[in-house]
Amino acid sequence: MLALIPARSGSVRIPDKNIQNIKGHPLLAYAINSALFSGIFEDVVVCTDSSRYAEMATYYGAKVPCLRPSSISGKDSPDCEWVNWILKLEGLDYCKHQYAFILRPTNPFRNQETIKRAYKVFLDSDADTLRAVRPVTEHPGKMWVKQKDCIVPLIPLSLSGIPFHSNQTNTLFEVFVQDASLEIFTIQTFLDSNSITGSKIVPFFAMGREGFDLNTPSDLELMYKIIENESATMQKIEK
Repeated sequence: MLALIPARSGSVRIPDKNIQNIKGHPLLAYAINSALFSGIFEDVVVCTDSSRYAEMATYYGAKVPCLRPSSISGKDSPDCEWVNWILKLEGLDYCKHQYAFILRPTNPFRNQETIKRAYKVFLDSDADTLRAVRPVTEHPGKMWVKQKDCIVPLIPLSLSGIPFHSNQTNTLFEVFVQDASLEIFTIQTFLDSNSITGSKIVPFFAMGREGFDLNTPSDLELMYKIIENESATMQKIEK
């Protein structure tokens, strides 16, 4: 089994967000630690474009075979680029694994038990991909997009002849948004399609804080508040 931890250095909204100091350890360390102590991975690999991040990653026990090229480390670079790059690195054999996890470092509340629970959900399914999701708090049926000087419904559908946006939210179909806890994909499926999405996706529902994702300064404030209030239940970094 392969664990891939993407950690590029050029975050814009929160500079160096992947190495924010959390109880004396960089944020990146929590993803590495949860992977290592889950006991299900043969290779735990950090994909980073930063020699500083790479040094931290190896200190906490991850492998960093080489630095991720800047051409696939921009703010608009899709996941398929760096996944394809790491799987096809010359001299390595990461394609020997059947499955790979993506464990993003922007969540210090995912732990080894989260990983093992998700793996069981995946193995108990006949899917080729697992993606962590949670119910949305604002339904897209109530959303609008701007076209020139006007707005139109994002989802131009109706229910019993009544537009989605004019129905009660509880009458609309359930919608989920992906979170940052984890993803699992079949490596051969990725190599065949250049997509980590797969053709059959099983959902994984994170519990509590497991689906947290650090993206904005307000997320950073919330993360520190959660850690302050729930420090007793925080994952312990073992070195």
